[in-house]
Amino acid sequence: MSNTIIDTNFNFPNQKSVYKGKVREVYSINDEQLVMIATDRLSAFDVVMPKGIPYKGQILNQIATKMMKETEDLVPNWLVATPDPNVAIGHLCEPFKVEMVIRGYMSGHAAREYKAGKRMLCGVPMAEGMKENDKFPEPIITPATKAEQGNHDEDISREEILKRGIVSESDYLILEYYTRKLFQRGTEIATKRGLILVDTKYEFGKTKEGKIVLIDEIHTPDSSRYFYADGYQERQDRGEAQKQLSKEFVRQWLISNGFQGLEGQTVPFMSDDYIETVSDRYIELYENITGETFIKADVTNIQSRIEANVLDYFRRV
Repeated sequence: MSNTIIDTNFNFPNQKSVYKGKVREVYSINDEQLVMIATDRLSAFDVVMPKGIPYKGQILNQIATKMMKETEDLVPNWLVATPDPNVAIGHLCEPFKVEMVIRGYMSGHAAREYKAGKRMLCGVPMAEGMKENDKFPEPIITPATKAEQGNHDEDISREEILKRGIVSESDYLILEYYTRKLFQRGTEIATKRGLILVDTKYEFGKTKEGKIVLIDEIHTPDSSRYFYADGYQERQDRGEAQKQLSKEFVRQWLISNGFQGLEGQTVPFMSDDYIETVSDRYIELYENITGETFIKADVTNIQSRIEANVLDYFRRV
């Protein structure tokens, strides 16, 4: 679809390197700042889908920006400016090689593991007798290692992280503390919107000064799962699926079409009509999560727009 941004190849002033992740492209400027571009690529089961989703990058970038501003009193973050709907500029950080996943409810990956008979996830026990989407007595932290492109993130326990020296114990205690504080604030924000923050992941990095800060996205539908609070308990009592706001609807569509990112499986064909429905769902997610009407950016020529806005930002600073 011509009104999406799938790949970028910019050459900004003082640019040192480019890193291309599953859905974001990160340009290092002068080894001081990063220009992070949220593309319209869609990733599920750690596989990038062949077609982009209109406005998805804008939606994720704007939700993340808003949520960082709403949590910066609790946890410092990397963000400096957002000169374009798809762009965030922030401090260069050395990322920790783990994602801090926190779960308030037994859903998604946790539920799939539970159904497979496992009662331990990342070294954290899960009680017998739980049903899918039940609330945990207390939120549990289930970290994952950060995979290189094309590989799957892997569950890992706190003990294994420390044993392998992936993160020092003193730093890991801060990551856990920040994760719980952010999840608590995210839960409060969601409650005001009539939503339940089910689970999410946070990524952290260290600045050149050695300060631990929140990086990447936060509380977006790609990094988080939300349920509608209204009717949650009734649906649980009846054993019905929860009405949810997250990327899970894409995962479920892929599963129903025989794809879970396993070796030998092929990504099912996504028609333009289906792509349009996914874009509409992302807009619905934005409006429900933020409580604001989504304003579509001009997508006549996204590449030129982004380049002009970033160059103008650097000229002004």
